[in-house]
Amino acid sequence: MESPLRDDLFDDIERLVLEYADRMTLSDRDVDDAFFERLRLHFDDDTLVELTETIAWENASSKFNRALRIPSQGLWKQR
Repeated sequence: MESPLRDDLFDDIERLVLEYADRMTLSDRDVDDAFFERLRLHFDDDTLVELTETIAWENASSKFNRALRIPSQGLWKQR
C-alpha cells in the first residue's frame, strides 16, 4: 500500500500501525496473512491483542457516537 502519510511525521512502525488501523476500519480493506506477518515482526502477541482492541474500541465508539449524534470534541483538525 502506498501511504499518504508524510515520512517526516511518522516512523516505519507508526506507519505500519496506522495502516493496520485503516485495514481494520475501512470495509474495502483486509488484514490478510501477509500483512499480519509484517505486524508480528515488530509486536508480540500481547501487544497485538492490545493494539487490535484499541483500534476496535475506537471504531465502535465512533459508530456509537455517530448513531446517537454525539458531536466531535474537536481534538483533531485536518491540515
